[in-house]
Amino acid sequence: MPDHLHLLVEGRDVDADLRLFIGEFKQRSAFQYRRATNRILWQKRYYDHVLRNEESTETIARYILRNPVRAGIVGDPRQYPFLGSSVYLLDDLLESVRE
Repeated sequence: MPDHLHLLVEGRDVDADLRLFIGEFKQRSAFQYRRATNRILWQKRYYDHVLRNEESTETIARYILRNPVRAGIVGDPRQYPFLGSSVYLLDDLLESVRE
């Protein structure tokens, strides 16, 4: 999305720290962006939502995958160049959240 980012991340152990993860993510990406554009990338705050079960995970994944379509940016999620996963292939993701 041109003005925001959706991430769906999973803490895999009891030491997982969302604040640390987001802080490092924003710091590293902001450094590269500032270097390339001489502009600020992120606002100071972020908004999180803790998911409680598998069903809600699928609901949120479906929302994220369809967001560029709802926004009228693309006609199909596969056309959006910034959609993907570090774990799953995009087609597998789209198939898994198909209604």
